[in-house]
Amino acid sequence: MVEAVANIGVVGLAVMGSNLARNLASREGNTVAVFNRSHEKTDTLLSEHPEAEFVGTTDYAGFASALSKPRTAIIMVQAGKGTDAVIDELTKVFEPGDIIVDGGNALFTDTIRREKAVRETGINFVGAGISGGEEGALKGPSIMPGGSAEAWETLGPILKSIAAIAEGEPCVTHVGTDGAGHFVKMIHNGIEYADMQLIGEAYDLIRRGTGKSPAEIATIFEAWNKTELESYLIEITAEVLKQVDAKTGKALIDVIVDQAGAKGTGAWTVQTALDLGIPVSGIAEAVFARSLSSKPAQRAAASDLPGPTDKWTVDDPETFIEDVRLALYASKIIAYSQGFDEIVAGADEYKWDIHKGDIAKIWRGGCIIRAQFLNRITDAYADDPGLVALLTAPYFRTAIEGAQASWRRVVSTAAIAGIPSPAFSSSLSYYDGLRADRLPAALTQGLRDFFGAHTYKRVDMDGTFHTLWSGDRSEIESEGSSH
Repeated sequence: MVEAVANIGVVGLAVMGSNLARNLASREGNTVAVFNRSHEKTDTLLSEHPEAEFVGTTDYAGFASALSKPRTAIIMVQAGKGTDAVIDELTKVFEPGDIIVDGGNALFTDTIRREKAVRETGINFVGAGISGGEEGALKGPSIMPGGSAEAWETLGPILKSIAAIAEGEPCVTHVGTDGAGHFVKMIHNGIEYADMQLIGEAYDLIRRGTGKSPAEIATIFEAWNKTELESYLIEITAEVLKQVDAKTGKALIDVIVDQAGAKGTGAWTVQTALDLGIPVSGIAEAVFARSLSSKPAQRAAASDLPGPTDKWTVDDPETFIEDVRLALYASKIIAYSQGFDEIVAGADEYKWDIHKGDIAKIWRGGCIIRAQFLNRITDAYADDPGLVALLTAPYFRTAIEGAQASWRRVVSTAAIAGIPSPAFSSSLSYYDGLRADRLPAALTQGLRDFFGAHTYKRVDMDGTFHTLWSGDRSEIESEGSSH
């Protein structure tokens, strides 16, 4: 048996797992036990990084014996059956008080199930969302761990040692119990979907409306990254747009097939929002836009359907570009506001004590949606912990007030020009729906009562009502509390 010298272990040494193991080993005080079902990957990691504080192991028993107590292992394997298989093996060789961490993109309800099952053995199970991709895993990710307070006591210092640093603070916090960490990571990814779709729509509108080249639009995004839009995604958008394809000499963006894939977390965000009754229309449209892009046969069949007959270009490119920038910012605020609404609803449903300002803090560095205005979100929840909707906070209210005229012009222009802008337009519709004095849901309730006797409530008295709809539509109302 290997001597127990490691304070942390990693199971699964594909790119994310090996990068995380290297990150852990590079931090003072950490020695990392590593294990992979295919021993080849273990050998490769050890041979390529002989300077790292690694302890290579060849089976689960040896992996467990290499770890000091309480044993702590991070699983970095593909979500699903592979995760369950590793958990089963680790529970055979771990003891009560030890800690198993799932660092993959697991569905949070699976994490709730796993935590409950593992807890019965006396072992702690932690679902930890890890954001930042391969580079983040190596250099410092944003980490969203759930699990018990007991597990956080041991795990916290280790995760703080490898997390990204933003304004002097590590981008990690104990999110809540059981599946809270993976739930918040799911919302992070949903917002990421919306953010990327909005950026894509902004690019598309500018290119079609002004005729500017990708390289010229890259310069625009570089300028935007010095405004309130400053973020990782805006930064790398400029890099993607200026890239030239080595084979053809064309802009790389023009040789990439316009079909976007999805790994599931965006869809989970929307499905969960439906279950919780939370409108996340901006995120949903981003998911649907990817689905639509990936239907080449349907798109080809519909390519000759009628649209606007006049060729569209803008009269004043600079003014239009500024309108798009402001529309992008306003829609981005909506995406975050909807995401945090879902966090609030999830915390209430699953009894998690999630501190919303802390979530915004740990998203400031390491993760894909890191952005300057996350500080504004932290401030908003610090000023009003019970904030009902993020976009009603003074800063965001003022920002949207300054952007809404541009936002409306962009959405209407896109519609007239026949350019799809589902995330821009749905975000504006959500905003207008939220601020409306009265919505057509009254008619919906009337229709539901007509065909299904579903009842309705009245604005002028308490109780629940059902109308006895006659053939000539004259109304006879019956009042009750439970029709």
